[in-house]
Amino acid sequence: MVGFFMSRILQVQGMKLIKLIAFAGVMSISLNALAEGGGDRTFEKMLDANTKAMQQYAASRGKPVPVVRDYEYGMELDVVKVVSVVRPAVACAVVPAAMTYEDSRGQLNTIKYSVAGDCRKRGG
Repeated sequence: MVGFFMSRILQVQGMKLIKLIAFAGVMSISLNALAEGGGDRTFEKMLDANTKAMQQYAASRGKPVPVVRDYEYGMELDVVKVVSVVRPAVACAVVPAAMTYEDSRGQLNTIKYSVAGDCRKRGG
């Protein structure tokens, strides 16, 4: 009788383990899809559109096209005029954004940086 209960307990525990492993697999696949998916691709499309617009803007003003650089902590920015901003995504997470600006020498610069997303759940 004890052997029957032990085998039954092991079957139940085995099923729980299988369900747990299956759940973990599904979650890792969906998280991977989200990480490589929508938000990053959407930002890259918006950044590409901004880059093309800034190429036209630079050409119309006789200035060199700005190179996109990643912001690094402590980097000093000489912003005289903000020309364009690629807005952050609507997400409750850290998301990429970009800004093109003109410095005191009249040169155009584009900086990519990370910000808190536009989270609709903020407030109370």
